Formats: sequence, C-alpha cells, structure tokens
Amino acid sequence: MIKVTFKNLSKSELVVAAIERRIKLISEKFQNLRPSDIFVLAEMKNSPLQAGPDLFTVSLEIRRGIYQGVRVERSAQSLYRAMNDLFELLLFKLNRVSDRARVRERTSARRIHRLTSTVC
Repeated sequence: MIKVTFKNLSKSELVVAAIERRIKLISEKFQNLRPSDIFVLAEMKNSPLQAGPDLFTVSLEIRRGIYQGVRVERSAQSLYRAMNDLFELLLFKLNRVSDRARVRERTSARRIHRLTSTVC
C-alpha cells in the first residue's frame, strides 16, 4: 500500500502518479518491497516572516516488511527535483539493507558449517 499525503500543498494527481510509478519500478528490483506499507509526505516549507524561495521536501518511510524502518528525506527548490533525489537515495539505502541481510545470512551459514564440520 502506497499512501501519499500533502502538507501545505494542494493535492496533485500528477505528483501521486509520478511517485507511484517510481515506487513500482523500485519494487520490481527489490521483490521484498511489495508487501511493505510505504508512506510518502510531500510538503512545502515557506516562512511567511522571511522572504525567500519555497523549499519542497519529500520524505518516504517504509513501515513493514524486510525494509522496515527505512526513512529517507530530500529537499529542493522544485518538488520534482526533490522526488528525484529522494528515489536515488532510496535505491542506495535499499541496496545497503539488502547487502547487510545477505552478509548476515552468509556469516550464519559459515558458522553452522564450522560447527557441523568439527563435530563429525
């Protein structure tokens, strides 16, 4: 389930479609990501007291599954630029989590192999 919420922005179907399309592409690469709950927050940070450009922030959090606890956030002066930076960082984080899990499995398999070879 992908849930997209907007804060200080009007809801845009184009933004929702772009986010869902990118998440579907990523979930094809990481098969274990499909059952996870994914929450995306798109917001605009603007101070009414200080003049300056608007800052768009997109944050993504995975709340269930193997990748539970992965949270990424990026900001830029364009919402689409922030989304692009976010998904690049998300790919990096998911690769890193997958590598850690693979190393843990290999380490435990080696440990079991050592224990069984010394017993025999």
